[in-house]
Amino acid sequence: MNTPRIWTIEEANALVPELSSLIRRQLALASDIERSWQELVHAVESPAVTPDQLIELARSGSEQARARERELSEKIAAYESGWQEVEELGVVVKDQRIGLCDFYGRLDGALVWLCWRYGEPAVDHYHGLEAGYAGRRPITAATRRQLLN
Repeated sequence: MNTPRIWTIEEANALVPELSSLIRRQLALASDIERSWQELVHAVESPAVTPDQLIELARSGSEQARARERELSEKIAAYESGWQEVEELGVVVKDQRIGLCDFYGRLDGALVWLCWRYGEPAVDHYHGLEAGYAGRRPITAATRRQLLN
């Protein structure tokens, strides 16, 4: 098991511009995938089927349906690769739908999550490892002095 990278608040904040760009791309791609899915449903013209059945129908269907399925598959692969790219930065993606990411940090020697959500200008919150998003607390000046690597 790999030891997780422990981030300082400065290190995490230095990554925010790149992270914002990557996640903006991911969220746009998610919307594009949803549109492509709806186009595939329309191209197959088969209501009330499971996603796997829809894909199979598309692969054996008209040229338009096959083209839509290939396009959708390529977008999904790009989407999955994009999240892997984010995680390779050392960030833990907590919620892809809203671009919620955490970085391991230390507060008074204990591991915590430095918490950032897409659209926020900086990493300004933290929470315990088990607390989750609802347990976010602001990083105050006093807290910032306690965040140690």
